[in-house]
Amino acid sequence: MIMLLSACSSPPLKKAPPPPEEISAPIIEASKNSATRDTSAAIRPTLFSSFGLKSKTHLTPSGWAELPGWHADRISDGASALLQSCRVLDKFTEWALLCQKAQSLINTSEANQRQFYETHFAPFKVNNQDGAPSGLVTGYYEPLLQGSLTRSREYPYPAYGVPDDLISIDVKQYPLFKEFRGVGRRVGADLIPYFTREEIEQGSVNLNGKEILWVKDKVELFFLQIQGSGRVQLEDGRTIRLGFAKSNGHPYRSIGKSLVSKGELKLSQASMQGIKRWGARNPDKIDALLQENPSYVFFRTLPANLSGPIGSLGVPLTANRSIAVDDTYIPAGFPVYLATSWPNSSDPLNQLMFAQDKGGAIKGAVRADYFWGFGESAATNAGKMKQAGLMWVLIPKTFLATQNK
Repeated sequence: MIMLLSACSSPPLKKAPPPPEEISAPIIEASKNSATRDTSAAIRPTLFSSFGLKSKTHLTPSGWAELPGWHADRISDGASALLQSCRVLDKFTEWALLCQKAQSLINTSEANQRQFYETHFAPFKVNNQDGAPSGLVTGYYEPLLQGSLTRSREYPYPAYGVPDDLISIDVKQYPLFKEFRGVGRRVGADLIPYFTREEIEQGSVNLNGKEILWVKDKVELFFLQIQGSGRVQLEDGRTIRLGFAKSNGHPYRSIGKSLVSKGELKLSQASMQGIKRWGARNPDKIDALLQENPSYVFFRTLPANLSGPIGSLGVPLTANRSIAVDDTYIPAGFPVYLATSWPNSSDPLNQLMFAQDKGGAIKGAVRADYFWGFGESAATNAGKMKQAGLMWVLIPKTFLATQNK
């Protein structure tokens, strides 16, 4: 959920040219004047209030013809993801009937499923606050680690559950804690930020009894926290699924950016795989590097029979159809059409996605983290993905002041 440079199965890897030094160019040009139109009158205020959106000017009306590859995408591959979103969205009046109709989409034709969206939704182009239509698209995945329920020399690194002294704080009453995601701790009568990664790893907080399990590799554990969820295979062959429970609230700091700024890696090398290779070459420096990121994630165990890891929406993610977004700009659970390219490539990757997750490094309106799923190809694609992209939110016409066709 987090990109490395600023934070199921996957499709086969695409062969790609060497990574560029800069983010790949957008797939299409934005239509002229599209970034400056104020559409707050077209969208009912209910959308902004119900989903906590902080802007009314970043969404501009568009047309289906403006979505590159809309008629080439296999819309049916997203049907199960839509139903997952409906588990949450059907409590909203504007979504209730749509979600009922969506139940009948499974196993219907591509044409019928495409018509469902074109009939009941209107595409709105997403623009950044400065009017720029393009933003960054990164990737994440569900990793597999080796672990044990017992600490040993082979498995010395604990994955912790939520500490007893980590508390939620009302940011309206204590606005300082907006920077710390509404969590902290109490010391006497005072509320203060929770311990940093460095403080946690150096034993400043008593986490005895909070260990869920222990893993073999500290760098893999770090990236498990970055991804937010994953699987751990135990010595006896069983697998435990871990999901995000809470963070310490500190903002994410990119260790990839740090290595580039120090001249340790070139920008094109600062993928997840490149950082792991650097760590293997520099074991004496790895602790200090990891601790430059003060953010720390605590986990919970999840049922083993889930179809995917649980995103912030509270439903299982769908490989290649779920994205993490900044949900202060993109309403949680909504369909989003994403126009980007394959990792380290100019080959188009244009797909219907669903905003079912968020992450500490996913900030801004045109910003997405693409969930690649589980497995080696998912890990490779996620680690290399740093592409430009365009986004459209598909808004139910029930949220519009006029029923746009």
